[in-house]
Amino acid sequence: MGNKIYFEIPGEPVAKARPRVTKQGITYTPKKTENYENLVKLCYMQQNQGDKLEGQLKANIKAFFQIPKSVSKKKYIAMEKGKIRPSKKPDVDNIIKSVLDSLNGLAYRDDSQVVCINAEKFYSDNPRVEVEISEMEVS
Repeated sequence: MGNKIYFEIPGEPVAKARPRVTKQGITYTPKKTENYENLVKLCYMQQNQGDKLEGQLKANIKAFFQIPKSVSKKKYIAMEKGKIRPSKKPDVDNIIKSVLDSLNGLAYRDDSQVVCINAEKFYSDNPRVEVEISEMEVS
C-alpha cells in the first residue's frame, strides 16, 4: 500500500449544500458549507504532514452523528453499538462531497483521483467525521 492520510473532523457532519444564486444572478456557497469546508482543511493541515497523495486513491469516510437525547436506554445502546444507524439527512453522498471537495489541491491534486469510496453513517456521543485516504497499488 502507498501513502495514506488519516484525520478527524470534530462535531456534527455537514453536507455540501448546493450553491445559491442572488436576485442579481451572483452565485455563492452557503456560509455553513463554507465554514465546514474550512474546518475540514484546518483539521487536515493540523493532523497531517501535507504531502500530496498521488495516483489512484481510495477513501474511507465514517460520519458519526450525536445520539438524540430523547431515545430510550434500549435504543441508545443499539445506536451506540451500531445496530441502529442514522437514516436521516444529511445524505451520505453529500457528506462525501463536502469532505473530498475541501481537500482538492491540499491532500491531492483533484478529487477525481478518488476511484474507490466507502462511506458509512453511525451514531455516537462523540460526533465527528473520520477520514482515511490512501494511494492504491497499481499492478
